Amino acid sequence: MESELLVRRPTRKDVATIARVHVESWRETYRGLMSDGVLDDPDLVRHRERFWSEALTNPLYAQNRIAVAELDGSLVGVAMAGPALDPGGETTDQLYLIYTLATVHGRGAGASLLEAVLDPHACTGLWVADPNPRAQAFYRRHGFVGGKTKVEDGLREVWMTRPPTVRG
Repeated sequence: MESELLVRRPTRKDVATIARVHVESWRETYRGLMSDGVLDDPDLVRHRERFWSEALTNPLYAQNRIAVAELDGSLVGVAMAGPALDPGGETTDQLYLIYTLATVHGRGAGASLLEAVLDPHACTGLWVADPNPRAQAFYRRHGFVGGKTKVEDGLREVWMTRPPTVRG
């Protein structure tokens, strides 16, 4: 029997599960790139719960587009996009985050989440860890190209942009 992927808007009831998936995917993705002290912080899930509670309930974030992915009823990914954080830059929108558990890599959850939160009419930018060849290849497959780099909290990142995919 084929697994069923569902992408939907999250609710307040999802906060704890989103936080757990967010932290678990960070640990899977960034181990060796980020400090173990950050990744193993016993309060990390609690901090992510506060973040997601604010993201889902605070009117300041009402313009953000958030989606979660479920596979067979279990939450396996999350994505959030919204207005570019650098107004006046080359992009109007920004993908703030997209995380899926390693167990679902290659099963379409990431692509479905990306489609759910990106505005095809917008020029969109994102920061991606470097090196992170899997994520960078994923973004290139979805029309993003690399550019400038930065180092923040010891993590090197590449700015990638995608022009509007729908005209008019």
